[in-house]
Amino acid sequence: MSDLPDPRSESPGHMKSILVVTAAVAFAVITFSVPFSGFDPSVFPVPQADPPVQPAGYAFAIWGVIFLGLLAHALFGLVKRSDDTHWDAPRWPLIVSMVLGTPWTAVANFSPVWATILIFAMLVTALAALLSTLSRYDRWLLRAPLALYAGWLTVASFAGLAVVCAGYAIGPNATVWAWIALLAAGGLAIWVQLRLDGTPEYALAVAWGLLGVAAANIGRDWGLVALPVLLSLAVGVAWNVSRQSD
Repeated sequence: MSDLPDPRSESPGHMKSILVVTAAVAFAVITFSVPFSGFDPSVFPVPQADPPVQPAGYAFAIWGVIFLGLLAHALFGLVKRSDDTHWDAPRWPLIVSMVLGTPWTAVANFSPVWATILIFAMLVTALAALLSTLSRYDRWLLRAPLALYAGWLTVASFAGLAVVCAGYAIGPNATVWAWIALLAAGGLAIWVQLRLDGTPEYALAVAWGLLGVAAANIGRDWGLVALPVLLSLAVGVAWNVSRQSD
């Protein structure tokens, strides 16, 4: 009997869980292997040397936490929950999001436009994965890592869009684009948070990104300090409302 293959090893859920692990490892390794410190200002017709919508440098440290969470999610899902239907629900959109994210830093180093398209595709698929999970089922390993990932992407995607639009002189200047991007990110975050039945990790990741923008603008533009702070509070209120309705 010991020579018989484990039927789980050939199940669709098991194969998908292997793909999740593979995508998570590739995403983390490639991202940290390719240096990236923001879009090259010189690639834009209107150089964006210090865009007001870009979070302070420390804020990007959240990627370390995000990758640890995604790897823990992937490994636990493979070892303990490969055929669990609750864990299976977010797998395809999460795989797609991480596969798209794997070359992102390399793409961003030469094409901000394609990088912006990619990060929005990452955001849409990450949100699809997150919204397909249950709030109380294996919460810390199933939903929380996806919430951190999607929360940061919510801010980062709109911030990148603002930089690209300002850099190509589309519409208003960089400051106005920063306001537009922050309001759009905050509005989307509130909409998502109200559908999450609690899940503070999403709100925390969004607030981390928004407050990073506020920190970057201290002493430079107090309006862009106040707006991210107010939006962070609004996302916190949305979390409290969703928590009470859980």
